[in-house]
Amino acid sequence: MDVIESWTGRTACALQAAFRDTNEGFAERLSVSVRTVAGWHSAPGIVPRLEIQQALDTVHERSPDSVRRRFSALSRPPAQTAQAQALRVAIAVVQRGDEVLLVCRRGDDNLSWQFPAGMCKPGAAVASVAVQETHAETGVHCAVREELGSRVHPKTGVLASYVLCDYLAGEATNRDTVENIDVAWVPLSTLTRFIPADRIYPPILSALEAA
Repeated sequence: MDVIESWTGRTACALQAAFRDTNEGFAERLSVSVRTVAGWHSAPGIVPRLEIQQALDTVHERSPDSVRRRFSALSRPPAQTAQAQALRVAIAVVQRGDEVLLVCRRGDDNLSWQFPAGMCKPGAAVASVAVQETHAETGVHCAVREELGSRVHPKTGVLASYVLCDYLAGEATNRDTVENIDVAWVPLSTLTRFIPADRIYPPILSALEAA
């Protein structure tokens, strides 16, 4: 049986195809939202959360031999895409005095506060994407102060690049009601009440403390 060290959107979709499930049927099989399954089709490089990884492991391990054979064939990466570029997300840490800008994302089963972010297309500059996506999500205009570095995000598995920005103008409003439920300026002193300290990229905290 194939051993999947880390599921991605592509391998999850391969398992769905092996079962010959619709998005609705596969979502029900895994006890996840249909939107989550649809997201794997639109972003095949994304890495599902740990609990969904475990659900995929269980479904895969309990699948009939015929499904496993189809999955083995479907999950092999085509030669021309073996070196596919990793997904990159630009994340803007926008500071206004002693406040920082956050958005509250809609999740599958809960809400989470995060910094504004957007997907980088191949060749796009991280700083430009961070500024553009901040305005698109919140209506806030900002300017890049410095790039803080990159890491593989511990929750999403995508390559996350962080940019420290200064507020320029604009009232913070929720301009993306599909993805977000709220936008807020949060005092730096209470930031870790919204995002746990162990989930914040350390250079962010260092840069905000220095400022």
